[in-house]
Amino acid sequence: MKHIDPHCHCRDGKEAYKTTIREVSEIAEKQGIVAIFDMPNTNPPILTEKDVKKRLELVKKRKPKVKYFLYVGLTSEEKQIKEAVEVVQKYPQVVGLKLYKPNEEIYRILAKLGYQGVLAVHCEKERYLRPFQWDPKRPWTHSWAWPVLAEVFSVNDQIRSAKMSNFQGNLHICHISCPESVDLVWEAKKDLNITCGVTPHHILFSNDLLRETKNGLLYKVNPPLRDLKRVKELRKRLFEKKVDWIETDHAPHTWEEKLTPPYLSGVPSLHLYQGFLVWLNSQGMIWPEIKRLTYWNIKRAFGEKVRDV
Repeated sequence: MKHIDPHCHCRDGKEAYKTTIREVSEIAEKQGIVAIFDMPNTNPPILTEKDVKKRLELVKKRKPKVKYFLYVGLTSEEKQIKEAVEVVQKYPQVVGLKLYKPNEEIYRILAKLGYQGVLAVHCEKERYLRPFQWDPKRPWTHSWAWPVLAEVFSVNDQIRSAKMSNFQGNLHICHISCPESVDLVWEAKKDLNITCGVTPHHILFSNDLLRETKNGLLYKVNPPLRDLKRVKELRKRLFEKKVDWIETDHAPHTWEEKLTPPYLSGVPSLHLYQGFLVWLNSQGMIWPEIKRLTYWNIKRAFGEKVRDV
Protein backbone atom coordinates (compact mmCIF):
# COMPACT_ATOMS: atom_id res chain seq x y z
CA MET A 1 0.00 0.00 0.00
CA LYS A 2 1.41 3.38 -1.05
CA HIS A 3 1.36 6.42 1.24
CA ILE A 4 2.34 10.09 1.03
CA ASP A 5 3.69 12.19 3.89
CA PRO A 6 2.67 15.78 3.04
CA HIS A 7 4.47 17.41 5.99
CA CYS A 8 8.01 16.68 7.09
CA HIS A 9 11.19 18.60 7.89
CA CYS A 10 14.37 17.61 6.07
CA ARG A 11 16.98 19.78 7.73
CA ASP A 12 20.04 19.96 5.44
CA GLY A 13 21.54 23.45 5.05
CA LYS A 14 23.07 24.61 8.32
CA GLU A 15 21.17 21.89 10.20
CA ALA A 16 22.28 18.88 8.19
CA TYR A 17 23.77 17.44 11.40
CA LYS A 18 20.18 16.71 12.50
CA THR A 19 19.09 14.86 9.38
CA THR A 20 19.20 15.14 5.59
CA ILE A 21 16.84 14.70 2.66
CA ARG A 22 18.45 11.34 1.96
CA GLU A 23 18.07 10.13 5.54
CA VAL A 24 14.43 11.21 5.80
CA SER A 25 13.69 9.53 2.47
CA GLU A 26 15.25 6.28 3.69
CA ILE A 27 13.02 6.29 6.79
CA ALA A 28 10.00 7.11 4.62
CA GLU A 29 10.71 4.24 2.22
CA LYS A 30 10.87 1.77 5.11
CA GLN A 31 7.47 3.08 6.28
CA GLY A 32 5.82 2.47 2.89
CA ILE A 33 5.81 6.16 1.96
CA VAL A 34 6.42 6.93 -1.71
CA ALA A 35 6.60 10.75 -1.53
CA ILE A 36 7.49 13.39 1.06
CA PHE A 37 6.65 17.12 1.12
CA ASP A 38 9.41 19.16 2.76
CA MET A 39 8.65 22.30 4.77
CA PRO A 40 10.50 25.56 4.04
CA ASN A 41 11.48 26.69 7.55
CA THR A 42 14.98 25.44 6.91
CA ASN A 43 18.17 27.29 7.79
CA PRO A 44 18.36 29.29 5.58
CA PRO A 45 14.61 29.35 4.74
CA ILE A 46 13.12 28.66 1.31
CA LEU A 47 11.39 31.88 0.24
CA THR A 48 12.48 32.75 -3.31
CA GLU A 49 13.01 31.14 -6.68
CA LYS A 50 16.74 31.23 -6.02
CA ASP A 51 16.20 29.31 -2.77
CA VAL A 52 14.06 26.71 -4.56
CA LYS A 53 16.65 26.21 -7.30
CA LYS A 54 19.36 25.71 -4.69
CA ARG A 55 17.21 23.21 -2.80
CA LEU A 56 16.38 21.20 -5.92
CA GLU A 57 20.06 21.11 -6.86
CA LEU A 58 20.76 19.70 -3.40
CA VAL A 59 18.01 17.11 -3.87
CA LYS A 60 19.81 15.81 -6.98
CA LYS A 61 22.95 15.35 -4.92
CA ARG A 62 21.13 13.68 -2.03
CA LYS A 63 19.37 11.19 -4.34
CA PRO A 64 16.31 10.57 -2.16
CA LYS A 65 14.81 7.09 -2.10
CA VAL A 66 11.27 8.43 -2.53
CA LYS A 67 9.78 11.28 -4.55
CA TYR A 68 10.59 14.67 -3.11
CA PHE A 69 8.40 17.77 -3.13
CA LEU A 70 8.66 21.02 -1.19
CA TYR A 71 6.73 24.07 -0.08
CA VAL A 72 7.89 27.65 -0.44
CA GLY A 73 7.44 29.88 2.59
CA LEU A 74 5.51 33.16 2.74
CA THR A 75 6.35 36.46 4.39
CA SER A 76 4.05 39.49 4.68
CA GLU A 77 5.78 41.32 1.80
CA GLU A 78 3.66 41.51 -1.35
CA LYS A 79 6.67 41.24 -3.67
CA GLN A 80 7.80 38.03 -1.99
CA ILE A 81 4.27 36.58 -2.02
CA LYS A 82 3.98 37.25 -5.75
CA GLU A 83 7.32 35.55 -6.41
CA ALA A 84 6.31 32.57 -4.26
CA VAL A 85 3.06 32.13 -6.22
CA GLU A 86 5.01 32.24 -9.48
CA VAL A 87 7.41 29.62 -8.14
CA VAL A 88 4.53 27.24 -7.31
CA GLN A 89 3.17 27.72 -10.83
CA LYS A 90 6.58 27.25 -12.47
CA TYR A 91 8.11 24.30 -10.61
CA PRO A 92 6.32 20.92 -10.57
CA GLN A 93 8.14 19.88 -7.38
CA VAL A 94 6.87 22.91 -5.42
CA VAL A 95 3.50 21.72 -4.12
CA GLY A 96 2.25 24.81 -2.32
CA LEU A 97 2.78 27.72 0.03
CA LYS A 98 3.48 27.51 3.77
CA LEU A 99 2.40 30.29 6.12
CA TYR A 100 3.68 30.53 9.69
CA LYS A 101 2.46 33.99 10.73
CA PRO A 102 -0.84 34.55 8.93
CA ASN A 103 -2.69 37.84 8.57
CA GLU A 104 -5.66 39.05 6.53
CA GLU A 105 -3.53 41.05 4.09
CA ILE A 106 -1.74 37.91 2.90
CA TYR A 107 -5.07 36.31 2.02
CA ARG A 108 -6.12 39.42 0.10
CA ILE A 109 -2.89 39.41 -1.87
CA LEU A 110 -3.21 35.70 -2.70
CA ALA A 111 -6.82 36.24 -3.81
CA LYS A 112 -5.78 39.19 -5.97
CA LEU A 113 -3.08 37.05 -7.59
CA GLY A 114 -5.65 34.34 -8.31
CA TYR A 115 -3.75 31.68 -6.38
CA GLN A 116 -5.64 28.38 -6.47
CA GLY A 117 -3.09 25.98 -4.99
CA VAL A 118 -2.59 24.69 -1.45
CA LEU A 119 -1.88 27.16 1.35
CA ALA A 120 -0.70 25.26 4.43
CA VAL A 121 -1.00 27.24 7.66
CA HIS A 122 0.56 26.79 11.09
CA CYS A 123 -2.14 28.06 13.44
CA GLU A 124 -0.91 29.69 16.62
CA LYS A 125 -2.32 33.02 17.75
CA GLU A 126 0.40 34.87 19.62
CA ARG A 127 -2.05 36.89 21.73
CA TYR A 128 -3.01 33.72 23.60
CA LEU A 129 0.49 32.33 24.14
CA ARG A 130 1.73 32.36 27.73
CA PRO A 131 5.49 31.73 27.57
CA PHE A 132 5.87 32.82 31.20
CA GLN A 133 4.11 29.59 32.22
CA TRP A 134 6.75 27.39 30.56
CA ASP A 135 9.12 25.72 33.01
CA PRO A 136 11.61 23.19 31.53
CA LYS A 137 11.84 21.49 34.93
CA ARG A 138 8.14 20.70 34.48
CA PRO A 139 7.94 19.87 30.76
CA TRP A 140 4.15 19.43 30.76
CA THR A 141 3.78 23.17 31.33
CA HIS A 142 4.50 23.63 27.63
CA SER A 143 0.83 22.85 26.95
CA TRP A 144 -0.12 25.66 29.35
CA ALA A 145 2.19 28.11 27.61
CA TRP A 146 0.81 27.13 24.19
CA PRO A 147 -2.85 26.62 25.14
CA VAL A 148 -5.71 25.22 23.09
CA LEU A 149 -7.16 28.72 22.66
CA ALA A 150 -4.08 29.84 20.71
CA GLU A 151 -4.77 27.20 18.08
CA VAL A 152 -8.56 27.43 18.02
CA PHE A 153 -8.70 31.21 17.68
CA SER A 154 -6.05 31.12 14.96
CA VAL A 155 -7.98 28.47 12.99
CA ASN A 156 -11.08 30.63 13.29
CA ASP A 157 -9.10 33.66 12.06
CA GLN A 158 -7.85 31.77 8.98
CA ILE A 159 -11.35 30.68 8.06
CA ARG A 160 -12.69 34.20 8.45
CA SER A 161 -9.82 35.74 6.46
CA ALA A 162 -10.18 33.21 3.65
CA LYS A 163 -13.90 33.91 3.39
CA MET A 164 -13.56 37.69 3.55
CA SER A 165 -10.83 37.79 0.90
CA ASN A 166 -12.59 35.30 -1.39
CA PHE A 167 -9.50 33.09 -1.28
CA GLN A 168 -9.79 30.49 -4.07
CA GLY A 169 -7.07 28.07 -3.07
CA ASN A 170 -7.09 25.04 -0.76
CA LEU A 171 -6.64 26.30 2.81
CA HIS A 172 -4.95 23.53 4.79
CA ILE A 173 -4.73 23.66 8.58
CA CYS A 174 -1.61 21.77 9.62
CA HIS A 175 -1.12 19.36 12.53
CA ILE A 176 -4.37 20.01 14.41
CA SER A 177 -4.03 19.12 18.07
CA CYS A 178 -7.53 19.56 19.50
CA PRO A 179 -11.08 18.54 18.52
CA GLU A 180 -12.37 22.13 18.62
CA SER A 181 -10.18 22.99 15.63
CA VAL A 182 -11.46 20.01 13.64
CA ASP A 183 -15.03 21.12 14.33
CA LEU A 184 -14.29 24.60 12.95
CA VAL A 185 -12.79 23.15 9.78
CA TRP A 186 -15.65 20.71 9.35
CA GLU A 187 -18.20 23.51 9.61
CA ALA A 188 -16.23 25.71 7.19
CA LYS A 189 -16.28 23.05 4.47
CA LYS A 190 -19.75 24.33 3.52
CA ASP A 191 -18.21 27.58 2.26
CA LEU A 192 -14.50 26.95 1.70
CA ASN A 193 -12.08 24.57 0.04
CA ILE A 194 -10.45 23.64 3.34
CA THR A 195 -8.66 20.60 4.72
CA CYS A 196 -6.91 19.63 7.94
CA GLY A 197 -4.33 17.09 9.03
CA VAL A 198 -3.36 15.30 12.23
CA THR A 199 -0.06 13.72 13.25
CA PRO A 200 0.54 10.28 14.72
CA HIS A 201 1.92 11.83 17.92
CA HIS A 202 -1.14 14.01 18.53
CA ILE A 203 -3.40 10.97 18.15
CA LEU A 204 -1.30 8.42 20.06
CA PHE A 205 0.11 10.50 22.92
CA SER A 206 -1.13 12.88 25.61
CA ASN A 207 0.80 15.44 27.62
CA ASP A 208 0.98 12.90 30.44
CA LEU A 209 4.14 11.68 28.67
CA LEU A 210 5.88 14.94 29.50
CA ARG A 211 4.97 14.46 33.16
CA GLU A 212 5.54 10.73 33.56
CA THR A 213 8.53 10.05 31.29
CA LYS A 214 12.09 10.47 32.55
CA ASN A 215 13.07 12.65 29.59
CA GLY A 216 9.69 14.28 29.08
CA LEU A 217 11.27 17.15 27.17
CA LEU A 218 11.74 14.78 24.24
CA TYR A 219 7.97 15.02 23.68
CA LYS A 220 7.90 18.82 23.58
CA VAL A 221 6.37 19.80 20.25
CA ASN A 222 4.39 22.63 18.65
CA PRO A 223 1.47 22.43 18.85
CA PRO A 224 1.82 20.65 22.19
CA LEU A 225 0.48 17.25 23.10
CA ARG A 226 -2.90 17.79 24.75
CA ASP A 227 -4.67 16.32 27.76
CA LEU A 228 -5.97 12.76 27.42
CA LYS A 229 -9.62 13.85 27.23
CA ARG A 230 -8.92 16.03 24.20
CA VAL A 231 -6.74 13.34 22.62
CA LYS A 232 -9.64 10.89 22.83
CA GLU A 233 -11.99 13.45 21.28
CA LEU A 234 -9.47 14.10 18.49
CA ARG A 235 -9.31 10.37 17.82
CA LYS A 236 -13.09 10.34 17.63
CA ARG A 237 -13.07 13.07 14.97
CA LEU A 238 -10.51 11.08 12.99
CA PHE A 239 -12.68 7.97 13.05
CA GLU A 240 -15.72 10.08 12.14
CA LYS A 241 -13.92 10.99 8.88
CA LYS A 242 -13.71 14.68 9.79
CA VAL A 243 -9.94 14.80 9.28
CA ASP A 244 -8.56 14.89 5.73
CA TRP A 245 -5.14 13.31 6.08
CA ILE A 246 -2.29 12.04 8.21
CA GLU A 247 0.92 14.10 8.22
CA THR A 248 3.93 13.27 10.36
CA ASP A 249 5.45 16.73 10.94
CA HIS A 250 8.69 14.74 11.27
CA ALA A 251 11.05 17.20 13.00
CA PRO A 252 14.32 15.77 14.32
CA HIS A 253 16.61 17.58 16.76
CA THR A 254 19.61 16.37 18.71
CA TRP A 255 19.11 15.15 22.27
CA GLU A 256 21.18 18.06 23.52
CA GLU A 257 18.87 20.55 21.77
CA LYS A 258 15.83 18.83 23.25
CA LEU A 259 17.02 18.31 26.82
CA THR A 260 19.03 21.49 27.38
CA PRO A 261 18.53 25.11 26.32
CA PRO A 262 16.99 26.02 23.92
CA TYR A 263 14.71 22.97 24.61
CA LEU A 264 13.60 22.81 20.97
CA SER A 265 10.15 21.60 19.96
CA GLY A 266 9.64 18.77 17.50
CA VAL A 267 9.56 14.97 17.37
CA PRO A 268 10.77 12.50 14.69
CA SER A 269 7.27 11.18 14.10
CA LEU A 270 8.04 9.47 10.78
CA HIS A 271 9.39 6.53 12.77
CA LEU A 272 5.88 5.97 14.16
CA TYR A 273 4.15 5.80 10.78
CA GLN A 274 3.58 2.10 10.03
CA GLY A 275 2.95 1.29 13.68
CA PHE A 276 0.39 4.07 13.78
CA LEU A 277 -1.44 2.72 10.72
CA VAL A 278 -1.53 -0.76 12.25
CA TRP A 279 -2.90 0.77 15.45
CA LEU A 280 -5.64 2.57 13.50
CA ASN A 281 -6.62 -0.73 11.91
CA SER A 282 -6.61 -2.47 15.31
CA GLN A 283 -9.04 0.20 16.55
CA GLY A 284 -11.51 -0.60 13.78
CA MET A 285 -10.46 1.62 10.87
CA ILE A 286 -10.56 -0.40 7.66
CA TRP A 287 -7.58 -0.30 5.31
CA PRO A 288 -9.41 1.48 2.45
CA GLU A 289 -10.16 4.33 4.89
CA ILE A 290 -6.52 4.39 5.99
CA LYS A 291 -5.50 4.62 2.33
CA ARG A 292 -7.88 7.56 1.92
CA LEU A 293 -6.18 9.35 4.82
CA THR A 294 -2.65 8.60 3.71
CA TYR A 295 -2.90 8.81 -0.08
CA TRP A 296 -6.12 9.55 -1.95
CA ASN A 297 -7.14 12.73 -0.12
CA ILE A 298 -3.64 14.11 -0.54
CA LYS A 299 -3.63 13.24 -4.24
CA ARG A 300 -6.98 14.99 -4.63
CA ALA A 301 -5.87 18.18 -2.87
CA PHE A 302 -2.55 18.57 -4.69
CA GLY A 303 -3.88 17.48 -8.08
CA GLU A 304 -1.52 17.62 -11.04
CA LYS A 305 1.49 18.21 -8.78
CA VAL A 306 1.35 14.61 -7.58
CA ARG A 307 -0.26 12.99 -10.60
CA ASP A 308 2.56 10.48 -11.04
CA VAL A 309 3.00 9.55 -7.38
